[in-house]
Amino acid sequence: MTSGKNGRKDRSGIKIGVVMALFAIALSGLWVRTAWVQLFEGDTLADRASRQGHAAEYEYGERGRILDRNGEMLATSVEAKSVCAYPYEITRPDHTAAVLAKTLKLSVAEVRKKLTSAKQFVWIKRQVTDREAVSVARAGLAGVHQLSEFSRIYPNGHLAGQVLGFVDIDGKGREGVERVFDDRLEPGKARFVVRRDRKGRRFYLDGEGREVDINGHDVKLTIDTHIQHAAEQALAKSIAKYDARAGIVLVVDVESGDILAMANQPFFNPNTVRHSSPTQRRLRAITDIYEPGSTMKPFLFAAALEEGVIEPDTLIDCENGRWKVARKVIRDTHPAKWLPANKVLRYSSNIGCAKIGTDMGADVYHSYLSKLGFGDRTGVILPGESPGILHPAAKWTSVDLAAISFGQGVGATALQLAKAFLCLANQGATKSLRLVKEPRPEHRNAAIQVFSPETAARVLSMMKDVVHEDGTGRSARIEGITMAGKTGTAQKASPDGGYGDQYLSSFVALVPADEPELLVITMIDEPQKANYGSMVAAPVCREITVRTLAYHGKLSETLHADAGETTSLVEAEAQPLDRAVDAPTDRTASGNTVPNIQGMPVRRALEMLVKMGIVPVIKGQGMTVDRQEPAPGKPWPAGQTKEGSDNVFVLWLS
Repeated sequence: MTSGKNGRKDRSGIKIGVVMALFAIALSGLWVRTAWVQLFEGDTLADRASRQGHAAEYEYGERGRILDRNGEMLATSVEAKSVCAYPYEITRPDHTAAVLAKTLKLSVAEVRKKLTSAKQFVWIKRQVTDREAVSVARAGLAGVHQLSEFSRIYPNGHLAGQVLGFVDIDGKGREGVERVFDDRLEPGKARFVVRRDRKGRRFYLDGEGREVDINGHDVKLTIDTHIQHAAEQALAKSIAKYDARAGIVLVVDVESGDILAMANQPFFNPNTVRHSSPTQRRLRAITDIYEPGSTMKPFLFAAALEEGVIEPDTLIDCENGRWKVARKVIRDTHPAKWLPANKVLRYSSNIGCAKIGTDMGADVYHSYLSKLGFGDRTGVILPGESPGILHPAAKWTSVDLAAISFGQGVGATALQLAKAFLCLANQGATKSLRLVKEPRPEHRNAAIQVFSPETAARVLSMMKDVVHEDGTGRSARIEGITMAGKTGTAQKASPDGGYGDQYLSSFVALVPADEPELLVITMIDEPQKANYGSMVAAPVCREITVRTLAYHGKLSETLHADAGETTSLVEAEAQPLDRAVDAPTDRTASGNTVPNIQGMPVRRALEMLVKMGIVPVIKGQGMTVDRQEPAPGKPWPAGQTKEGSDNVFVLWLS
């Protein structure tokens, strides 16, 4: 060791040695720690890092649409955000729970329980509003994310609500068409891996294993939106007028057997299923059993004519309105003595029908009712259909036979009644009713020739007399249109036994009478201010028939000029179902540029675009169009393309 000029020793070498020793110790410690991590903790830490930086997520497809026979939308899906969380990413559970609870209107304790659970993934709230989604995003909460889902909307409100049914929060069909075709409508889901940074921002997507098409398939019904709307309006008007309990309307195309309308009231809006009751959701046309009353009489006459029991001019003693069978007394509303068979039907004599049924016999009449489909389900693909009530002929007493001959003692659904009248309209051969056009049914029941074409024609001619000037169905007459009809005023059975003071008023119309193209059935349950089918139900049939014929361009000019009629169908159908909204002149769908549809109800916007061949992508929640792309005045898209291209038409709802 040397000395400096001042005699001090030079210790720099010692300092350097100490520093080097310290570096060596630190480096050795790092190497030891590295070796420990690599050899003993490597797998555990790698797994933890992977779980923090990588996550398996799912992309859900869009549920298939439900369309009417013309391609107009009855049910579709809109994109909605759902809030979720990865509990292992949550750093401040108390703060995060407080913010989410306030923003999403949830319980703080409930949210905190989810955030501190041992699960890797939890839902906080499904299908939030746009405002809630924006508020959550702005909060920037670690571990909280949003996923896109699809929520179900029904653009026409309660239109055919019970037929369509509804889906639950997970998109599973629970009733109606949504349930029956759930496997077809249900979308798929694609699993993919995403890497995120410490703030949860996505780096990249791993497309491996993703499906090419994960959207559900569409279902097309035979329902015609315009005719369904007309049926529901006319039904609602009559029920309100007579303070009735419920009602049903069926409109059937005779040639194809297609159900054009199936209206049920009380109405059910699938958009507000949480606020509905089972009574509203019940599809009465297929579940409720009624004694059809006098609307059954045409089948009695058809069977009796086919068996040669009567001819149209056969005289029948109607006993001046009172006749005793065993210990029961049968009465007629309009007493008469001798009537030819055709007038027995025209005036709807219970006594005359009871005598015809007694002459024919229980076994014979039962066989005809069975062939017509009474006592069996119609086969329309909807859950909950009832087979009705038709007891074996061996159990019929003389009183039973007499009662069943004029429509009591037998139970039928509106759909069964429609199928039976379809047989008469189809020259005596049975025909299956159809509610779904696509997918096409795998098979349809083979036709059975129940009556000869001649018998069917004779019964239709007799039913034409019912709508004659002095017939019970004269209030259903349409000027210039021939109609075969039958009224029904059935006294309802009492829960305490026997019959009570409530009635089922009904009317059946076949138009035109000679070669029917249209079948309309109206049933009004428990009207209070009147109960005759001629007063309560027949006018409903008339209004629906008028609007349907006008819609098909088959209405005479004289009827259009009738001041007592409803407005023309074109004018009526221009209005939304629940409320009228006048469309400004610059919102028409004509021309080469896109109209301004902002502020429109989504139902009208969808109808307009679909008619132009455009099926828009719908985003957000609500029933009103808030924003559109392309903007008003832009050229129409060249064609329907996938989202992300220049040709897509997007509607944002609010």
